[in-house]
Amino acid sequence: MKRRSEALLLAAAPGVVALLALGTAQPAGAQSRQLQNRLESATRVVCTFSALAMADWDDATPKATIESAEVEVEFHDINVDEGTAEAGGDFGDSFISVRYSHGYLHFMQISDVGPLYVTTILAQESVDGRLKAIQTRLDYPASSLPAIATRPEMYVGDCEVTS
Repeated sequence: MKRRSEALLLAAAPGVVALLALGTAQPAGAQSRQLQNRLESATRVVCTFSALAMADWDDATPKATIESAEVEVEFHDINVDEGTAEAGGDFGDSFISVRYSHGYLHFMQISDVGPLYVTTILAQESVDGRLKAIQTRLDYPASSLPAIATRPEMYVGDCEVTS
């Protein structure tokens, strides 16, 4: 039981990193209605992520590493009411599910080859009118490939939101 508890704590490390990087979150009721309106009416967002937490296993022991990153993602043709968007990518656009909920704008992309990406934009400013954001990439193929997400990853950064 102790080993399982330790494994769960290590597996949760990326989430703890994100909370520390984002600071103390405000309750949804305390958030600025103006920022919430920006998320609810978003039609395009461009996100830049500068911090990365990556999870893996060293034999049977979970581990996490933290490093800097330079990742940009874009979502366009966002229609929050219909729950749809497109994600720009190296191989063309892909369909994305979208959901707004109380100061959180979520984008979910499930690849036809397995991985799940979830990007969440918060109704909280970072700098210059940009909003705080988190992206998780859940993938774990048998072998690791350079420059391609092949282990569970969590990115922290911010987004420019336009309507």
